[in-house]
Amino acid sequence: MKKILTMKKVTKTFGSGHTKVSALKAIDFYVKEGEFVSIIGPSGSGKSTFLTISGGLQTPTSGEIVINGHSLTELPEKKRADLRFKEIGFILQSSNLIPFLTVKEQFELVDQVTSKKEDLTKIDSLLQSLDIQSLKNSYPKDLSGGERQRVAIARALYNEPSLILADEPTASLDTDHAYEVVKLLVKEAHEKQKATIMVTHDVRMIQWSDRVYRMEDGYLTEEEKKKE
Repeated sequence: MKKILTMKKVTKTFGSGHTKVSALKAIDFYVKEGEFVSIIGPSGSGKSTFLTISGGLQTPTSGEIVINGHSLTELPEKKRADLRFKEIGFILQSSNLIPFLTVKEQFELVDQVTSKKEDLTKIDSLLQSLDIQSLKNSYPKDLSGGERQRVAIARALYNEPSLILADEPTASLDTDHAYEVVKLLVKEAHEKQKATIMVTHDVRMIQWSDRVYRMEDGYLTEEEKKKE
């Protein structure tokens, strides 16, 4: 399987002198297409910094990040933004749906931004694969937390990115809906060959992962997978 994201000796520091904080310390990491990888760790361990740097939202202090063959660290901001939009789908703690747009209109907005022709067949197929086709004319306020996250997953997949980054996607959900969302992410990763990284502090959510890493004090170490 092809490596979609590679991080080589990536560091990130904030501040200077006695206020200097090392959020990431010489991170070596990769994720392949069709792979679901979880990053666990307590608050303040560097998980969020890891994810924002993986997605090109922050620049590392040193090291290299390669996404689908493109060196993110060497690109100017405009090209980095273009690469983010094309190659990366973000799923956040809150679904970040636009409240005054229906589910279907959330996707139409993406088409307007990219100047693409609206593809209703693709929208319907994606919604059907996540069992939310009946909700396409609903507004976010009319959806449950689990349904909103399903829509967010569909929106993240709509542009056909090679990399999915999920930041605590189950934090605002009850246990049943949380399991449902993680299993959907795993299913989409495996069936659609998406490299997927999920950051979480909830160890109950990592049982379906292909690999698990622990982030602590800026260091990333791979956990030994427990035998079933």
